[in-house]
Amino acid sequence: MYCLQCGHELTKRNLEDRIRRVCPSCGWVLWDDPKVVVAALIHSNFNILLCKRTYDPGKGKWSFPAGYVDRGEKLEDALEREVYEETGLRISNPKLIELWSEKGNPVILAVYEVQNVQGKILPNQDEIAAIEWFDARALPDMAFEHDKLIINNWLTKLVKGHE
Repeated sequence: MYCLQCGHELTKRNLEDRIRRVCPSCGWVLWDDPKVVVAALIHSNFNILLCKRTYDPGKGKWSFPAGYVDRGEKLEDALEREVYEETGLRISNPKLIELWSEKGNPVILAVYEVQNVQGKILPNQDEIAAIEWFDARALPDMAFEHDKLIINNWLTKLVKGHE
């Protein structure tokens, strides 16, 4: 890797108790910032909308409509953009329900509950093989273990709210 400031090759150095890539010429530091992802838990009662992935990780398995947040983009704007790009649906009034991170994984996942959707489902076939509604109590083969945990957390809160 090369310095974005002066073009010299970066070297590894212990900085703030972590190994970082640093330019020996100008001192520029490559900060390996986390990647922020937004996901939509779109539901109607106990049914949730899931997308079948066309690429790895999790090719052929199911996940939330989700995607990366662009630098400078509001989370909710990224969510609306990603849901529309993947499903063709317009959403409104998303509610943040969970933040998810794991040690060793550079992704921070912001999950939003969405009940208000408009439009016709049109999968982006470059990314999505199929889009289907599933009973949250009988999930298909999920691409990510944390998606199952997030759904179970949401389901527990939903059931408690109906008691």
